[in-house]
Amino acid sequence: MLALIVSCEFMLQLDTTIMNVALPTIQYGLGFGRTGLSWVINAFLLAFGGLLLLGGRAGDILGHRRVFVIGTGVFTLASALGSVAPTAGTLVAARALQGVGAALAAPTGIALLTTHFREGAERNRAFALYSTLAGSGLALGLVLGGILTSGLSWRWVLLINLPFGALVILCAPRFIEATTRRSGRFDIAGALTSTAGMTALVYGLIRVSEGRWCDPVALVSFALGIVLIAAFLVIEKNVDQPLVPLRLFTRRSRAGAYINLLFIAATLTSMWFFLVQFLQGVLGYGPLVTGLAFLPMALSVFVSSQFVPRILPRFGAKPVAITGLAAVAVATIWLTRLTATSGYGTHVVGPLVLFGFGAGLALVSHNLIVLSEAAPEESGAASGVLQAMLTVGGSLGLALLVTVFGAAMRSAQAHPPSGLSESEQAHHALTAGVTGAFTVGSAFVLCGLLIAVFVLQGRRGGREGKAGGRTWV
Repeated sequence: MLALIVSCEFMLQLDTTIMNVALPTIQYGLGFGRTGLSWVINAFLLAFGGLLLLGGRAGDILGHRRVFVIGTGVFTLASALGSVAPTAGTLVAARALQGVGAALAAPTGIALLTTHFREGAERNRAFALYSTLAGSGLALGLVLGGILTSGLSWRWVLLINLPFGALVILCAPRFIEATTRRSGRFDIAGALTSTAGMTALVYGLIRVSEGRWCDPVALVSFALGIVLIAAFLVIEKNVDQPLVPLRLFTRRSRAGAYINLLFIAATLTSMWFFLVQFLQGVLGYGPLVTGLAFLPMALSVFVSSQFVPRILPRFGAKPVAITGLAAVAVATIWLTRLTATSGYGTHVVGPLVLFGFGAGLALVSHNLIVLSEAAPEESGAASGVLQAMLTVGGSLGLALLVTVFGAAMRSAQAHPPSGLSESEQAHHALTAGVTGAFTVGSAFVLCGLLIAVFVLQGRRGGREGKAGGRTWV
């Protein structure tokens, strides 16, 4: 059972990053603009994050195993459709459909882990393996994306999902025990308003990145997004069975961890996107070399995740979270020092290793904080909110930093240093956009670090990390 769940999550996380290395090739092949290219990532993240809560609720009502299989099937079908997309719009639509499938499969997969493994050491080990492979999928997606794009075609970064999806669909009914179905209703209004509101905000940010903040279409989009998000909050407050049960936020540590997941995702998603632009646009790397350049990060994620089950019972989740966030903060600030003449060995590989190390510690510890006290009947909702924070944070963070990236590039193009050739000026402008984005990204992770220090609550447990029947986090 655990192998199937982590295989599905590995596929979903692989898809989150595998597209990044292929983006320049996709841009040339399908005619995307430089800032509009972010829709290849954001279409997936918006559908994923916007519908995750509904996916978690569907698992609670219809049965986690059933929704897990359905979501995997939708994701696999969408991957096949995207692999033959003839136009930019078709690819974006397929990516959005992938997000729908992922929104059904991801929270129900986490809920199956929560309900099938006992709280304490057994569940900690399961989540450590789950997080290790998920983190490895994120990092290896960049490597594999480069190999497939360079050796075959960018379309293979979507086709690679098919064998993983087929494995889960065929084997899950046999090896995963069906969970109890619970009575309830779907909060369709909440799902629609939250998804539409987030889409409007992201569209406004991307629109601004291509023009100015006074763009009337962007202003209307921002206003519509705010109204829809406000409507979502009103709906959740008054509906009998909300997508987001407010009791999930009553515990201080869990609420802080949820907010931190927004900042972590915003920083990591943007780092992959912009570092690929730097490696290919400034250093001149091809897709294969770009993918291999992220291999130190993949190894660092894997290594750091192995230590988490051993150190959590001794130190608790808070110190582990702080250490992980501090490492990510140092890595992000380091990347703000990039110049058009920076080399991979001196300015890139070090931050990549720190990113991997910090992500492995931070993600595992925050996942456990969020789910440590989730009752079986709310495990789907709790895991849905967890995944939603990651995907919404990634989408909003990327959209905001694309805006910063565009503004910094335009400023550098308007005032280029004297004595540079045309290509050197282009490299200078691109680097200015990338470092501008990393500067704001470092503010995200520093906010998360402050929350970890002053909001998360931590206690030391015994050998098994338990006291009074609960996991000490």
